[in-house]
Amino acid sequence: MDRQKKALLYALAAVLLWSTVATAFKLTLRFVPVVELVWWASLVSFGVLGMLVVSGGHREALLAFWRRSWRQSLLLGAMNPFVYYLTLFRAYALLPAQEAQAINYTWALMLAFLSVPILKHRLNRYDVIAGALGYTGVVIIATHGDVFSWHFASLSGVGYAILSTVLWALYWLISTRNTEEPVVTLFVHFGVGVVLMAGYLLWRGSPLHVSAEGMAGAVYIGLFEMSVTFVLWGRALKLTRKVATVSNLIFLSPVLSLVLIHTVVGEMIYPSTITALGLILAGLALQQTKIKAS
Repeated sequence: MDRQKKALLYALAAVLLWSTVATAFKLTLRFVPVVELVWWASLVSFGVLGMLVVSGGHREALLAFWRRSWRQSLLLGAMNPFVYYLTLFRAYALLPAQEAQAINYTWALMLAFLSVPILKHRLNRYDVIAGALGYTGVVIIATHGDVFSWHFASLSGVGYAILSTVLWALYWLISTRNTEEPVVTLFVHFGVGVVLMAGYLLWRGSPLHVSAEGMAGAVYIGLFEMSVTFVLWGRALKLTRKVATVSNLIFLSPVLSLVLIHTVVGEMIYPSTITALGLILAGLALQQTKIKAS
């Protein structure tokens, strides 16, 4: 098969799987609390990433990476998966899935803004307009479309959702200078996260009893949100002759996700969500235009 066709297939598989995770989050949180979900899903992801490291022959690279970057890995592992997923799942517990996932897509806009103090990048008019569109969408979501009332349906839920975008953007910005195989870095970071989660659970005295439904959801999230999908996406980017062709597929994900949220979770999709998501995607598309033009 042609390399470009393989790249598109890998990318499409990743996008389809990512489209299911908002539904998986919301359904699984019906059966298992946030902290326990982060623990089980992270543990599954750590195991899967470990198998990929061994099967890919990355053991020597793993040891070299740990010796070279263990301090940074402690910081990044604390951010992702530990703090990031505790924050993201809390947002999903407090908000309708349609709203949490829409706000989560603003992480790319947050990335542009945080790159100014961290990487010394400069914002241009595209970044400013994209940010204005995206965060107008967030306000519409937070107020269910009644923008001028400033009555928030769940201010804490929106706060957690926005904080998750800050954490995710910071994670990738701090990781920019890392040239190691992604599966190696993810394995190390998830190893750190699992240890921190274990300590947190012991400190809280949290029970780890979980139903079959909750465990099934945690396994699914560990596989298709935290590990396998990143590998598929990474392979797509390596195989493709044109990154823009592959990256544009990500715009399918929020639309497909809304369909699943409606049909599987049973949420009525609010007009305010559709309007807000349209603004957020318009902001992301404008950002893509700026990247292609530069």
